[in-house]
Amino acid sequence: MLAVLTTHPIQYQIPVWRKLAQRGNVPVKVYYMSDQGLAARHDPGFGRAVAWDIDALSGYDHAFLPDVRTGAQQSSFWWLRLRQHFAEQAKREGARVLWIQGWQVAAYWQAVWQAERAGLETWLRADTNLRSTGHGPLAPLKRRVLQRLLKRIDSFLYVGEANREFYLARSVPPNKLIAAPHCVDNARFAAQASALRDQRSAIRRKWGIAAGAYCVVFAGKLIDKKRPLDLVAASRLAQEKLRDRPLHLLFVGTGELLRAVKEQCAVRYDFERGSGAISDAQMQSGLVSASFTGFLNQSEIAQAYVAADCLALPSDATETWGLVVNEAMATGLPAVVSDAIGSCDDLIKPFRPDLCFPPGDHTRFAEALVSCMINPPSQTELMALIDRYDVLRTVESVESLYQASLAGSGKVA
Repeated sequence: MLAVLTTHPIQYQIPVWRKLAQRGNVPVKVYYMSDQGLAARHDPGFGRAVAWDIDALSGYDHAFLPDVRTGAQQSSFWWLRLRQHFAEQAKREGARVLWIQGWQVAAYWQAVWQAERAGLETWLRADTNLRSTGHGPLAPLKRRVLQRLLKRIDSFLYVGEANREFYLARSVPPNKLIAAPHCVDNARFAAQASALRDQRSAIRRKWGIAAGAYCVVFAGKLIDKKRPLDLVAASRLAQEKLRDRPLHLLFVGTGELLRAVKEQCAVRYDFERGSGAISDAQMQSGLVSASFTGFLNQSEIAQAYVAADCLALPSDATETWGLVVNEAMATGLPAVVSDAIGSCDDLIKPFRPDLCFPPGDHTRFAEALVSCMINPPSQTELMALIDRYDVLRTVESVESLYQASLAGSGKVA
């Protein structure tokens, strides 16, 4: 059996667990350490209670582990701890491989040492890259400590090129690296978008998006690392270059920068107040028109992608991937992104390098927006590319690795 240890039901991981169980080529059980996301809980990034509105638990074998939290920081997954017998328990239930989802949680470190003592093979899948790590005065110490963990891992499921380069730079042997691309449920997003396509005009009217405007959607928390104010600044520059077609920004999400972003825009729709007219002063100031939908859940987010003409993700390097890019592309929407995020190396730069820009460079950001407006990628090109980053691709890699592991041990599934 393949035992998967993860923090909580995550909307991007669930399709992988479900597809593995559906295909039946690998016996799998998922062990959760928290039920976060199943019931509404306060998310400090969004500034509100959040619970995902999709089915998170059906279609695959799973269990919730009793956990021990240490210290006062109970909102942090780092403080999750395992019972000492977890690996032995998983082994008694038939596990021969333990798969962890990174090293940002203390319990993952415990699991690796427990698995080693229990004689379980260990796999690791994370999305760290060289741009997102290795900074600050403690970086050398952190590298040495992490190296101790990495040496105990049997196989690394890398999610993309930047992640693969990270492992190679940490002296992981290439034969231990297996491609398991970062993915979303492409079929679900494509189906949702297809069902909504005829309602595009109505959705845009609801949010105050002018019929002829080029709409750029920002989907995520309005926080520093995602740099939403860069989008506002770059859009004003882009608008100056293409005066014949107005730009409109669609902000999906909330966060600590919500007020600051609103102050820099001519607000057409505000989820806190509804639709409103733009004042003469705003019109004369040259502010870019914008709408603010607030948080949209998984069953709602496709509306934003259908209403928009492209996605923008200007995050800094702490955005290790940016799965909203996958979501948007699965609906046929192109993306303009910072070249610091992990997904740029796979989904944007090899395909359309003109749609990338250095984080914080408003001029280059504006040029990328203009390039996407003038010469947008076709939906056929986008769908062909995102198909390589589908749940099935990751599942196939996991199945092949598991069968190779069985063959190496002389066992059969």
